Formats: sequence, C-alpha cells, structure tokens
Amino acid sequence: MRNTAKITTAVLAAGALTLGLGACGSDKDSGSGSAAADTSGPLVVAASPVPHAEILTFVKDNLAKDAGLDLEVKEFTDYVTPNTATEDGSVGANYFQNQPYLDDFNKKNGTHVVPVVTVHLEPLGLYSHKFKSVEALKNGATVAVPNDTVNEARALKLLAANGLITLKDGAGNSATPADISENPKNLKFKELEAAQTPRSLDDVDAAVINGNYAIEADLKPSKDALVLESATDNPYGNFLAVKEGNEDDPRVKKLAKLLTSPEVKKFIEDKYAGSVIASF
Repeated sequence: MRNTAKITTAVLAAGALTLGLGACGSDKDSGSGSAAADTSGPLVVAASPVPHAEILTFVKDNLAKDAGLDLEVKEFTDYVTPNTATEDGSVGANYFQNQPYLDDFNKKNGTHVVPVVTVHLEPLGLYSHKFKSVEALKNGATVAVPNDTVNEARALKLLAANGLITLKDGAGNSATPADISENPKNLKFKELEAAQTPRSLDDVDAAVINGNYAIEADLKPSKDALVLESATDNPYGNFLAVKEGNEDDPRVKKLAKLLTSPEVKKFIEDKYAGSVIASF
C-alpha cells in the first residue's frame, strides 16, 4: 500500500486560482504553509497519481532513507492545485508538468514556479473504442481533446503530425481548433478537462489523452494508442519543480539526484514498458 496522503480534486472553480488558497485547508492551518522554507522538515511533493506519485513512492520506499531524505507524497488529480500549492508554500515541490504548460501557467497566474530536473516523458496519444486506425476514422468524426491551452495545442500538433489536420503557419503552444487550416475528414472537436478525456471514449469517436490519464484508465499507450507522440526532441518532458528561490534546498537537491538515478530509470522501464520514457 502506498504511504501517501491522497487528495481528490475536481475541476477547480475560478476562485481556486487565487494564490492565497492552499491545496488543503488542514495543511495550511497546521502551519505547513512554510513547508518550502523549513528545510528541517519532510519535503512535501505534490504529484499526479500516475506515474508521478508512483515514481516518488518508489523513491520514498527504496532510496530516500539511505540518502537522508524525509519525503512525503501528496496526490492531486488536477493540473492547477500543485502549482498554486507550490507557490503558497503548502507543498515544497511538485512533479506533474512540462515546460510549455508551466510557462503558460506562470504567465496567466503570476506564479513563480521553476523546473529543477526533467525525469520522464509521457507520450500523448490518440485512442478510440470504435476505430482501429487513424485511416478508419469516418468523415465528421468527433475527437475529444484537452481544453487547457498547452495540451490542446499539443493534441492538435499530434493530429497534424499524422495527417489528420493541417495547422496554420505559426500555430504554436496556444493553438486551438480555430488554427486549423485544412481538415479533410471534417473532424469535430470536443474540448474537455484533460482528466475527463479517457471517460469520453464511449461518447466520441476518438480522444487525445495525456499519458498519465491513459495509464490511470488502464490504457497502454505503447500498445493501445492509434498514434503516439515521438520521444525524439520532445519538449514535453515532466520535471520536478519548486517555487523560484528554493532550487538550492538540500532536500530538493537530494530528490533531484534520486529521481535521475539508475534505480529510477530501471523502475520506469520495468513498470511502464514504454508508456513512460525516462528522460535522463
């Protein structure tokens, strides 16, 4: 059994973006809002359940003690709270995101979260319960895509790379369906919160799903995806992150070293069999 404090978070209301709101009221009330500054206590890390919390739990159970690291893992099911909690000090670090997403989040929310070390890549994939190949997708098919800025653009780039659509010149990390210049199959797009995309598979013709949510839904990206992102020169590696100024926290340095150790690389390779790829 994993020794983690599990926090179930739904899609947050706009008020949850207020930086004064902690990830967990009881944590803030008990004084853990200073977790990032108090280097004498455990390092509390916010993480998505799969694979991030699983990787951290492997470190906690197998490597942390010998390295002199007291590690606590807190699970979150959304892509907002880990950053706001890191910003306000409710947690000391987080592990769930990539650079384009963090850049967009910091810009929109005035946060100051920075990467420490890149650990792995979760290839984004296109999945379907109704079709066995991208060629078989029917004219007018509905495709679910994540609705956050960076992952929606990433999803559209995946579709474009596989000939389903063409994006306008200059469409970057904020691309939306409005940036599609050619759509030969007349695909329709259903924009959903990223965590909801696996659950949409019975209601849509296909869905572009983030790797962590695919794995949580018992999909095997390396086998089940109709198409999958290439790992070559991929900018979407997931990293350990902290609030700016906490990069030299000795606990963070210990964790960064452990997360990029041969033991963690072997764990990723053995457990995820190509559905998660070590980036070091």
